[in-house]
Amino acid sequence: MDLLRSLPLGLYLEKPVTWLHYLDSRVKLIWLTSFLLAPVLANPFWRLAIVGLLILLTLSALIPLRVWRQQMGWLLMLSIFALIVAMFAPDGLNTHHQSRLPAHELSAASYNGSYQYVLFKLDQGLLSLKITRRSLDLAIRISTLIFTLIYSTNLYLLTTAPEEITAGLESWMRPLRRLNVPVTEIILTLTLSLRFIPLVLEEVQNLARSVRTRAINWKKLGLRNSLQVWLTVAEKLLENLLLRSEQIAKAMTVRGFTSPNQHRVQWHLLRLRWGDWLALAGLLLFWGARLVWGGLQVN
Repeated sequence: MDLLRSLPLGLYLEKPVTWLHYLDSRVKLIWLTSFLLAPVLANPFWRLAIVGLLILLTLSALIPLRVWRQQMGWLLMLSIFALIVAMFAPDGLNTHHQSRLPAHELSAASYNGSYQYVLFKLDQGLLSLKITRRSLDLAIRISTLIFTLIYSTNLYLLTTAPEEITAGLESWMRPLRRLNVPVTEIILTLTLSLRFIPLVLEEVQNLARSVRTRAINWKKLGLRNSLQVWLTVAEKLLENLLLRSEQIAKAMTVRGFTSPNQHRVQWHLLRLRWGDWLALAGLLLFWGARLVWGGLQVN
């Protein structure tokens, strides 16, 4: 099994190139931040609307079903599981208080009104299930928050190359240079880290295959000898990674790289197109809808 292709999250989709790929990384970063901040203090309907909007963006971009199913199948299962567990969990309102009205007046008022705190209740022997308004609201909060945080970030990584991400971050962090913050060095470190991650996964994959091909009988080795084998594998992994790092450093030195400020490499050209301006206009509509229909929910 190829470890580089079996990872469920964080992979960049090179082909096919969708309309999300053509958007500027800075614009997509603003949208990502909006998706992360919009659910804060929002009502359940707005949280569900964000989930629907993310799915609509995926469908409109014509992302292949195999990619969407492989990367988001487990996330949907996790969100649905969190929804079911939180929905049937006790809501924590177990306080007892003395009613101000007699019991018969309370029952008459409950029949005349349409408000019901308990939405569903099932008592059959040892099975007791109850859904209240508070538990349903909490379930929607948890499930939609899990889906929004993970899926919006993954959609950004899926349609944005690592060089575009670092270029966009450098553009937004440029004002920090006035405070003597080494922005260029930070971005260079981030770029090298993103490029180094596939090398780490490749080394882990090669070592795992080498261990598997030797058909080691772990039961006969015992716990102590098995730990020694894995410590040897970890030591070899660290040695290979340090060797790769040294090779990258020598390659940069041969090419005359002295410092990020003196030897800068422009990985990606940032330029706003008409699609980016439409995306920014849509962002204004998004936050306008958030202020009008998103509501303000404190507890």
